Amino acid sequence: MLHSGPLPIGRAVFYIAVAAVAWGTGGVVAAVLHSTSGLDPLTVSFWRFFGGTAALALAWPLTRPPGVPSLVGRLRSGLWRFTVTGAGMAVYQTAYFASVNFAGVAVATVVTLGFGPVLVALGARLWLAERLGGRKVLVIVVALAGLTALVFGGDPATGSTARAPLLGVGLALLSAVGYAGTTLLSQVIGSEEGGDDPVGNALIGFAIGSVCLLPFALALGILPERGAPVTVGALLAYLGLFPSALAYGLFFTGLRTVPATTASIVTLVEPLAAAVIAVCLLGERLTALALLGGAVLLSTVVVLAVTRHDRPDEAGPRRTP
Repeated sequence: MLHSGPLPIGRAVFYIAVAAVAWGTGGVVAAVLHSTSGLDPLTVSFWRFFGGTAALALAWPLTRPPGVPSLVGRLRSGLWRFTVTGAGMAVYQTAYFASVNFAGVAVATVVTLGFGPVLVALGARLWLAERLGGRKVLVIVVALAGLTALVFGGDPATGSTARAPLLGVGLALLSAVGYAGTTLLSQVIGSEEGGDDPVGNALIGFAIGSVCLLPFALALGILPERGAPVTVGALLAYLGLFPSALAYGLFFTGLRTVPATTASIVTLVEPLAAAVIAVCLLGERLTALALLGGAVLLSTVVVLAVTRHDRPDEAGPRRTP
């Protein structure tokens, strides 16, 4: 059950880290679905959002804190923010999957997850008045170094089959912009009336994302062309439950306590989770450089979990984007 009150920093960082690990499994499952069922990445994203919407709709009555506004009233009062958040979630996830197809996993991961924390840090400083001291800048630099070592220290052939590298980099940059905007807006929404209901906020975002992706899924083929129906259905259900409903519920819960910049650094454990899955399930090998990069990433998360952080509302007057 998700926590409805203020969280200690350590627990909030843990929630965000678990969400990032779940996202790391989502990329692997989405790739398997694309290759085994013939579903386009846009269609896979639609089913992910649709499944997440259904799971969150079932969970919301059980997790809704007393006294929070209804979803309809909340949507009306913050229509543009929820709309941009839901559309941003759809854009950055789909753009990342497409970037992998065009530029390869390594380039897509480094560009998306490398630029994401930087854009979040700049946006949080400009719009949310978060303090960005030298220590936080150092953590960002160290985390990005660990990310680069992890990704490029793996299989030397990674990314060698890139079909359109420049297009892939452009899509990765679009994904990073969408991720940064979504993270910043989610923290703004979490500070407003109804912010104690992260499941409800995630539900609204997923419903809007589903609507945005539906026309593309219908145009590209909404049903799988091949593959065992039971297997495809199970993979789609997993995609909707764990990397979507559960992960975003935890992420939005942690984001109510953890500053946006810190949250964006913690989510860098996503490629680490994907690397572990690749080693355990796909038989891939990691070099010493990749292992060192993973250790550096984990170290930054531990440092963030045990270090006192200023809450956004303690860092100065908040300015909404």
